[in-house]
Parts: sequence; C-alpha cells; structure tokens
Amino acid sequence: MMLDDFLVRAVLAGLGVALAAGPLGCFVVWRRMAYFGDATAHAAILGVALSLALSTSIFAGVLVVSLLMAVTVSALSGRGYAMDTLLGVMSHSALAFGLVAVSFLSGVRVDLMAYLFGDILAVTRGDLAVIWGGAVLVLLLVGLRWSALLTSTLNPDLARASGVNPGREQTVLTVALAVTVAVAIKVVGVLLVAAMLIVPAATARPFSRTPEMMAAVAGGVGVVSVLGGLRAAFVLDTPAGPTIVCVAAVLFTAASTASMLLPSRS
Repeated sequence: MMLDDFLVRAVLAGLGVALAAGPLGCFVVWRRMAYFGDATAHAAILGVALSLALSTSIFAGVLVVSLLMAVTVSALSGRGYAMDTLLGVMSHSALAFGLVAVSFLSGVRVDLMAYLFGDILAVTRGDLAVIWGGAVLVLLLVGLRWSALLTSTLNPDLARASGVNPGREQTVLTVALAVTVAVAIKVVGVLLVAAMLIVPAATARPFSRTPEMMAAVAGGVGVVSVLGGLRAAFVLDTPAGPTIVCVAAVLFTAASTASMLLPSRS
C-alpha cells in the first residue's frame, strides 16, 4: 500500500498542516497575534502531560488545553496588563509547568524532543486522519467565516455596524488556532508551530494585492516549505521539523530581499 511508505505519510501530514496554517496565519499576522499563537502552542506540552497521565488521546488533551489557554488569555486581556506581557507570562509558564508535569510521569516513556520539535517521519495512518480532519475543519471555519473575520480584523467598529460580532469572530479564530496547534504538534512540534503560522504568511505579504491572494500564497509557501524541508532533511540527514521551518525562513528572506529590490507597485 502507498500509505505504508513513511515518506509519503510524512509528505501528506506536512501538506495538511501547511494548507491549514497558511490562511490562518494571515489572520495571526494581520491581528498581530504572533505571541498569541506562541502561548497556545506552548500550552500543548501541558496537554501532552495530562493526556499521558490520564491515558487519553494526545490530540484531545492538546486541543482542550490549547483552547483553555486561548480563552484565558482572551478573558484576561485588557484588565491591567499589556497583551505582550500577559502572553509572555502565560506562554512560558505553560511550557514550564508542562515540562515539570512530564517529569512526574513514572513508568511512561516520553520523547520530549518529538513533542518539542516534531517527529513527522513517525506519522501513522491514524495521525494522518487526525491531521487532515483538523486541517479540513480549520479551512471550513476560515472559509465560511472569511468575510466576517476579515471585516472584524480590519475594522471592528465597521463590523459591528454591519451586524458582525467581533468577539464571536475572535472565538472562531481561537478554535481554529487550537485545532491547528493540536494537529501540527506531530509535524513540527510545540516550539515551531508558531513559525508555520507566521513565516509563510509574512512571506506572502509583499506580493499579495488582496487578502484572498495572501491566504492562497501563504498556503503555497507552506507547501513548498514542507516539500523542500523534507527533501533537505533526507539529503542532509537533519531533523525534519526544524528543517521545514528553515526552508520557510529562507523563502521569507528571499521574498523580503526581492520586495526591497523590486520597484514598489502603485
């Protein structure tokens, strides 16, 4: 069977994450939510620890804890703390508590490197089903709410005047972000999830005339990063997850350089 080839499974898993993270990452960039994505991703380690302790699904545990983190940050924002300060505290605290919790798991062998930096080459058929199920859910959420999400991102007051509830759209983004983190942990790991959200979107920005074009280009950049990263990892014998992010970073550098050298468009 074709899916018995671990490289094919790795490619399919990477493509699923890239296609979900690209369009969603555009909203993370537009809303300046980079730290928000980081905090949600770092909370995933605590979700892993709780899942192993309770012998439940890793995906379910990561999803629940990531959602709780995102909802908590949203609830506490604007209550006396600057958003970047609040996110910094929550992000690193969640990661630290997660790592400490893992150390208390007696009798459970935990490969922390796989969760921190991903283990895309160990993706199973079950993992593929979870990754693509999550990716389709994220794409449906973003696609069906695209107009409302875009309006509330660009101008919350205009959104309210148009009958759109910005708070509801924030919740949609929060759910989509938590799902993306939960499915991406196997591919690029907790520490690199935010990079797959932000770097492709930032790469696409200089060459996109419309939001829709930016979302499509970001998805394409993510796909190229996955394919190029897996190929480079195979040739250079390097960790696959970090190599994928390295390729995305090289594409961002090339795009930034090109945008500075090319004449600006009117």
